Amino acid sequence: MRSIGELARGSGLTVSALRFYDSAGVLVPARVDPTTGYRWYTDAQLASARLVAGLRRVGMPVAEIAAAVRAEPADVHRLLDAHQRRLEDGLADARRELSRIRSLIGPEELTMTTRLILSRVELANAVDAVRFAVGDDPDLPMLSAVLLDVEPDGVRLVATDRHRLAVARAGGTVDGPPVRALLPAAVVVDEIRPLLAAGRSAAVTVTLTGDRVLVAVDGGEVTGATMPDEFPDYRRLLPRAGGTPPAHRFPVDAAALRTALRAPDAPTIDREHDGRTYAVTVLGADDHGLRILGPDESTAGVRIGVDGRYLLDALDAAGDGQLVLELDGPIAPLAIRSSADEDAFSILMPIRL
Repeated sequence: MRSIGELARGSGLTVSALRFYDSAGVLVPARVDPTTGYRWYTDAQLASARLVAGLRRVGMPVAEIAAAVRAEPADVHRLLDAHQRRLEDGLADARRELSRIRSLIGPEELTMTTRLILSRVELANAVDAVRFAVGDDPDLPMLSAVLLDVEPDGVRLVATDRHRLAVARAGGTVDGPPVRALLPAAVVVDEIRPLLAAGRSAAVTVTLTGDRVLVAVDGGEVTGATMPDEFPDYRRLLPRAGGTPPAHRFPVDAAALRTALRAPDAPTIDREHDGRTYAVTVLGADDHGLRILGPDESTAGVRIGVDGRYLLDALDAAGDGQLVLELDGPIAPLAIRSSADEDAFSILMPIRL
């Protein structure tokens, strides 16, 4: 048996840390002296203590440390993978925030340049995947734009009108710091997208310098000024690495669902809001799959109401083939994913039934 001091010296944990992990149920002593209260540990617990010390140094939450101590090696590796992805996401968020702060404190950002070499086809597909979600509210100019969120290995395009959000990605090489550029939708859709369609090269160059964006392919160029507005924090709606998976995932045939939504007799229910009546499409999901429910139909599973027009837009943007609809409940956002491209998806806000 090892005393708590001996285990501390052998594992790299402090005595106080060992007491904390005992009280948290993570690493409980093999024996506690009923008279003195001294904690005693077996030799076999030294390996667990060293594992706890390592996981603590990389910032893993206590609940996951507890799970790792009791898990099989394969499960521990999965926990480590999820935590690594979470750390990488946090680092990317920190880099973006630092870039934003630099723009607030001095002119240095004006001379900073980020150059991307992207797949022309991927960038064109990304524009097509998000354009339907661009807003048109004159009081919210930041929503009438497409966000270019530069990452270490590509760029993520994001658009939202508050009722729906679309995200897509184009991979490539990046030379320069990660930055965000908010471009008017007219520039992205009416100028950049035709340039990509006319190009024949596999790659397109995107250069971000200060408040300007330059897109070049096959000798053709489009330049545009970025918008100074702050885009909403869309990442709060994204599934986080290692997070809880959705409660329900339903594969659907995109063409079949589009046909059902466009049918003249497609069922809807009426709901009123601010004195106006809206037609709401109700999706019902159970063990047999997902379908459109009529006004008097019910299901043993989950029901969610959405704007059928918005759902059609999302399905059209996702293309044909197999899609996956993900939902957690009747008042949680509905995610529409392409089974062929995990980086492209859209989210619809639900309508309370």
